[in-house]
Amino acid sequence: MIKLGLIVNPIAGVGGSVALKGSDGVSDQALAKGATKKANLRAEQALQALSQVQQAFIVYTASGEMGEDLCQKLSLPHEVIYQANQPSDALDTQQAAQQLAKLGLELLIFAGGDGTARDVLSAVGEGTKCLGIPAGCKIHSGVYGVTPAASGIVIEKLVKGEMLSLKSADVMDIDEQAFRQGRVRAKCFGEMLVPDELRYVQSVKQSGIESEELVLQDIAAEVIELLEDEQFIAGSGSTVAAIMQELSLPNTLLGVDLVKDHQIVQEDLTEAELINRISNVKTKLLITPIGGQGHLFGRGNQQLSPAVIRKLGRENIVVVATKTKLKSLHGRPLIVDTGDTELDKNLSGSIKVITGYRDYIMYRVSNPENEVTDAQELCHPAADLPEQPRH
Repeated sequence: MIKLGLIVNPIAGVGGSVALKGSDGVSDQALAKGATKKANLRAEQALQALSQVQQAFIVYTASGEMGEDLCQKLSLPHEVIYQANQPSDALDTQQAAQQLAKLGLELLIFAGGDGTARDVLSAVGEGTKCLGIPAGCKIHSGVYGVTPAASGIVIEKLVKGEMLSLKSADVMDIDEQAFRQGRVRAKCFGEMLVPDELRYVQSVKQSGIESEELVLQDIAAEVIELLEDEQFIAGSGSTVAAIMQELSLPNTLLGVDLVKDHQIVQEDLTEAELINRISNVKTKLLITPIGGQGHLFGRGNQQLSPAVIRKLGRENIVVVATKTKLKSLHGRPLIVDTGDTELDKNLSGSIKVITGYRDYIMYRVSNPENEVTDAQELCHPAADLPEQPRH
């Protein structure tokens, strides 16, 4: 009998779509602004595969939204070992994790963000085997799957008896108050033992500001020409920030802004504001992947929801990155984790990435659970990029 533990942080990521940059301390505000809870949906994407496995397993979990509801929905064999408060809070996560850790679990699964990982770590220490399902706004930690479905693949492998090696991975978190003011202050709070599945479990996010000033100026020159007469959304990240600086425009480093006719139309938009602004106006999206991880969507830019992306259209997504950033992926594909499985599939394939002035490469977008096998769709790994390809 395989013993699994499950903790869902119901409010994880709730502040993302309404531009609050997280949920710590602002969940009530986020819900009042129209945000919806999505952590259980993310956990469902990961655990639905367990409904089909034949091997014997049981899920020990907490009551209500913290796990029980999901187990009932998926008809998973389960036992509630912790009664959570309503609404639940960080103390519930810690106390549930403490009780679960005493059961000799094969794997403790938790759905949330970096704050949830910190709470679990503080409760169980560094010796408990864990795996996170990404459901938060900011996920710097290396203890999460690259997507919920990727986490599900690892969990399914474990239940089916496939041998999985373990590695220590950092639990990172940032100061959310500073984050909301555009400053990233990441800190390592310890390590967890997680399955060592490189395709499915994310790397610790790179930090710091891109230093390749001349390359960024080249990229900015190309983008400025491309978007000359376009309304466009400026996504988050330092590469996009450098382009906005070349345009002499302010930039919300950790949010999204709308630009038209060389002017800021609106800063730090929410999902609802974006939909309203782009409904009847052709709009492009300027976006850059996260260094070291490769995520285009689903990490700190939840304002760019499936509804927003569908209104934009894949053809209007403009991806920018330095070759150094792409090489840091070591040939791994770019990841899209929108929360909408069908949209993630539609976004997969080769995508043009602007890497300089009149300089671009085609790079692969492919979540590990939807790996592209057609050789014609595969691009060359970034590590093998020529120094100065011109097109």
